[in-house]
Amino acid sequence: MSPALISCIVPVHNGERYLREALDSIVRQTYRPLEIIAVDDGSTDGTRAVIAAYGQDVRYVWQPNAGPAAARNCGLHTARADFLAFLDADDCWHPEKLARQMARFRARSELELCVTHLQNFRIPDVSEDEARNRGHRLATALPGYVTVTMLARRSLFERVGVFDTSLPQGEDIEWCIRALDHGAVTELLPDVLTHRRIHHGNLTRTLGPASRNEYLLWIMKAHLDRRRRSAAK
Repeated sequence: MSPALISCIVPVHNGERYLREALDSIVRQTYRPLEIIAVDDGSTDGTRAVIAAYGQDVRYVWQPNAGPAAARNCGLHTARADFLAFLDADDCWHPEKLARQMARFRARSELELCVTHLQNFRIPDVSEDEARNRGHRLATALPGYVTVTMLARRSLFERVGVFDTSLPQGEDIEWCIRALDHGAVTELLPDVLTHRRIHHGNLTRTLGPASRNEYLLWIMKAHLDRRRRSAAK
């Protein structure tokens, strides 16, 4: 039996600074076959030129700026594969990420969602944060219930739905909670296979702590509302 195709979706908005590293980490995956889709969310920098350098290896899709959730949804609708993975334009994968995850799908036919641990890393212009946050939990490997770590069956998205475009951030966490609410069969790998870059352009930094608290409260309320509706049936 031929290996299953995986569609790798990369949403990007003005991400030329780190985009090449992200795409290279997909190209260097030991697993094949892959479909790589870069969704340009209305960039005004050199994003398109970076993607064009990969030729037919990366499919380019453009949309007017609508946010990361809308860009991921655009990639979902464009993708051809039954397995879906997502990587942000400023993050990177370990070369064996997809191979190790797909091995779990082959071992467990019932598996719908596989996530990995992730490690944050900082660029020099936020090194002052590293000194201040040394010993903080974000400086250690974390279980990654976020889009950049996951490999999921398309059928799970068909059951759970797509990403919530009303959220300015946290739509990946909200989707994972929604998937768990739907009873998704999930496995967390112990390996650190995703590296998330911390820099001044991260949405979690630019929108600030008040915004983060607001969206976390919204996500938790939506989760509790679903649980109440389910219990009332």
